[in-house]
Amino acid sequence: MDSPHGAAVKAEDFGLKGPRGWVFRGVGIDAAPGSLIAVEGPSGSGRTCLLLALTGRMKPTEGHAEIGRHRLPKKMAAVRRIAALGPVPGVNDLDQALTVAEQLREGALLQRRYDGPLRSLLRPRGERRTSTAARIEAALAAAGLDLATLPKGPRTSVRDLERLESVRLSVAIALLGAPRLLALDDLDLKLSDTERAEAWELLRSITARGTTVLAVCSQAPADALILRTVGEEPEAESAEEPAEERPVLPRPTGSKVTWGVPADTVTETTNETGTETGAEPGTDTKTDTKTDTKGDDDALAEAGRA
Repeated sequence: MDSPHGAAVKAEDFGLKGPRGWVFRGVGIDAAPGSLIAVEGPSGSGRTCLLLALTGRMKPTEGHAEIGRHRLPKKMAAVRRIAALGPVPGVNDLDQALTVAEQLREGALLQRRYDGPLRSLLRPRGERRTSTAARIEAALAAAGLDLATLPKGPRTSVRDLERLESVRLSVAIALLGAPRLLALDDLDLKLSDTERAEAWELLRSITARGTTVLAVCSQAPADALILRTVGEEPEAESAEEPAEERPVLPRPTGSKVTWGVPADTVTETTNETGTETGAEPGTDTKTDTKTDTKGDDDALAEAGRA
């Protein structure tokens, strides 16, 4: 069941096939509202396409998902209204020519124009300006971005921001519309260990307010609900060596994840391989699946983004 803020995220046999093979397949997840969900894996393993599919920006070709009771792929537009994108390279990059203040005003204007209620456009200009300033201030506070600490304050150019500051700005813009699901791509890209810890702490603070968070990363924290992918399978040199056991970590009650292709599925090529997976509520299931990196790129171009 949904909370007033966060959206439950559910998927069953969720998959996307591009011109060169499966980008991802056999994905299953059951996450409660306010969960911190991490899609862990290397670049090119289908992570970004899964994020876009779960936020209604890319149409899946198999299975179904429910985001806040809106069923995918049938209700993609409804999902887009409640799911906001934080930083997703190549999809909603910040404008490097703008200042931080200009980027925030632009984000607020677009949110009010396309996502806000119609009556908000009919209010007096002064009232709209006051409301916008309040929303920006609240979003900045939630994202942990203090404009006073920037080199030139709100007049600082976006291109001059540090990587973590850029992430916080993108998150603040996404939070302007009070989304029920916040999605971020490449969260830990170019971040130091300290900055990575700060980024995850930011996402935890957002989930603590009730918003569900979906983050793509290379290394997920132990307290996240994890979907793991791999790009290329390692050499078969470890066939005689026992697999290293990973600890089973507690997860939020009622949440589970699976990722893989059912055992009775006949794969067409080496691009379409998977691992049978299953999970019981309250357990951590981390499974690896091989995906086609070229299929990932093709699917991004073919399926389109909103």
